[in-house]
Amino acid sequence: METLPFDAVLCDFDGVVHRWDPDGMNALDRAWGLAEGTLAGVAFESELLLAAVTGQLSDEQWRLRIADDLSPVCGSAERARDLVAAWNTLTGQVDPDVMDVLAQVRRTVPVVLVSNATTRLESYLAEVGLSEAFDAVVNTSRVGVAKPDPRVFQLAARRVGVEAGRCLFVDDTAGHVVAAREAGLSGLHYQHVGQLRDAVAPLLG
Repeated sequence: METLPFDAVLCDFDGVVHRWDPDGMNALDRAWGLAEGTLAGVAFESELLLAAVTGQLSDEQWRLRIADDLSPVCGSAERARDLVAAWNTLTGQVDPDVMDVLAQVRRTVPVVLVSNATTRLESYLAEVGLSEAFDAVVNTSRVGVAKPDPRVFQLAARRVGVEAGRCLFVDDTAGHVVAAREAGLSGLHYQHVGQLRDAVAPLLG
């Protein structure tokens, strides 16, 4: 019997499974009379974002902090809160082709979602119909460390009872893939579904 190349696939969420409208936040900036990039610049400021994706701040606390930081440029706290509330209503798109490939993979080996996410991830997965789409979910805000910390990869592998060195890690962020490879995993820098399909072809029977 031929040996499989991987005992599990660890997969990122945003940028692989799920995509946001690249103009969504800029459209809100324009609607509020702000320079494009304002909302994203505040929301994804490195220290604030790290606090949110490692669980130091809940998703709700993170968004309140964003509204506070936006108040000066929005002209009032109320307008800033309204902007963040509008942002909260945005939803992205699940890539059905990626999900089809991962569903096929799950017939052979487990698939673990590994996301640098806020405490909102689980409810959002339910909202977009993905609650049962993975064998395990590693939400970094629940475990206190975020990619590219190698402990994330080790934890994800343990969730499904396999060795990290027997996992394929898929992410659209090159630095995360490099870190995974340095931790002993195989890594795929995701750019399109064809790459993923080729990488997991031996698992698809």
